[in-house]
Amino acid sequence: SASSETGLGNKLCRTTDRFTQAAKRVGKITSLPTPMFSRNDVSIWGILKKCIGMELSKIAMPVIFNEPLSFLQRLTEYMEHTYLIHKANATTDSVERMKCVAAFAVSAVASQWERTGKPFNPLLGETYELIREDLGFRWVSEQVSHHPPVSAFHAEGLNQDFVFHGSIYPKLKFWGKSIEAEPKGLITLELPRYNEAYTWTNPTCCVHNIIVGQLWIEQYGSMEVINHKTGERCSMMFKPCGLFGKELHKVEGYIQDKSKKKLCAIYGKWTESLYAVDPVTFDSHKKTDKKSSDERKDNKRGSVDEEPEEMPPPDAETVPVVPGSELIWKITPRPGNSAQFYAFSTFAMHLNEQDKSTEEVAPATDSRFRPDIRAMENGDIDFASSEKKRLEEKQRMARKNRSKSPAEWKTRWFEQGQNPHNKAQDWIYLKGYWERNYTDLPDIY
Repeated sequence: SASSETGLGNKLCRTTDRFTQAAKRVGKITSLPTPMFSRNDVSIWGILKKCIGMELSKIAMPVIFNEPLSFLQRLTEYMEHTYLIHKANATTDSVERMKCVAAFAVSAVASQWERTGKPFNPLLGETYELIREDLGFRWVSEQVSHHPPVSAFHAEGLNQDFVFHGSIYPKLKFWGKSIEAEPKGLITLELPRYNEAYTWTNPTCCVHNIIVGQLWIEQYGSMEVINHKTGERCSMMFKPCGLFGKELHKVEGYIQDKSKKKLCAIYGKWTESLYAVDPVTFDSHKKTDKKSSDERKDNKRGSVDEEPEEMPPPDAETVPVVPGSELIWKITPRPGNSAQFYAFSTFAMHLNEQDKSTEEVAPATDSRFRPDIRAMENGDIDFASSEKKRLEEKQRMARKNRSKSPAEWKTRWFEQGQNPHNKAQDWIYLKGYWERNYTDLPDIY
């Protein structure tokens, strides 16, 4: 009826108003309720020594090694530098757009710098939403599989100016001194204004000195951002640390046209900044830099040729800028108290924020309602540990009961299908989440 439609419209308006008010408060949080716990008294070796070479997704880790966020919330940090998408939309030149998209892809992993805490594994059916009016997007994600763990997400511009979606299934392995996280899955950015779609995959992340010494993180491997309309691509290499830590955090590569002609060079550090420059200038600079580097090596003959056990000193953390370069991205500085709060950025600190407006409209499956994460954030490590065990046991029992029933688990907001741009296996958003008609939700907490 017309009256019921009016009532629904008024309800949606009130819902939007409440979230608008919440979005305006975002950014005012400068710390978490309590600082992080010391992990010095807990031996991770006692837990991991039997797991060398194994996947860690099935290993129950003590809550002390976690940070108070679900992996679904951690994924949302891809959106911290959304302004790069808006910048891409504002230029009519496809190479300039590729610069912005490539920088956005690199910035998505920047939040992992110094983040040595492990996010909580999402429970099957867990969801997370975030609306940031100030950044111009809304986000929804769902844990669509438990074994293997798969997280699907879908973000869209509030002005319908972009769609960003993907699915990630991280493979964690322990190698004796380090834990390696290989982020399997596909990421897609669509810009409707230009009828363009870009796809890429993330590099591998490694946490070093798990047993002894100072923990430090590196990203390595290739990242290729492809524009499926123009055939242009940006191929970048995240360099491994290398001898003396000289290559630590470095990223470099080229934007090429469909005939593989170099159009632009991209370089910088994923922890700091990214620059673009003419490829001829960049190649010339690299030759000069290699020559001087070789001379320095000759003066250091006799050094032990093995990768450093310790994190290289902070003075290695500046990007030498090639003359004529253009700055395309710079990391947002973290708050001064970040080290006390799990090395969170300001963006990360508000991801678990809960207020009346959230409680009234978010589904019961939202990560903010997880009692173990909330307890850890509030400093109650014992309750966090007991709740984590309870939720894991509840999930195991639910899976056992499903195995005895003809009814199969059905995802709510995503379904498995082909990515429309490269035909790879993906998870596609089903729509309907923001209508706020949540019925028959699974009881996971």
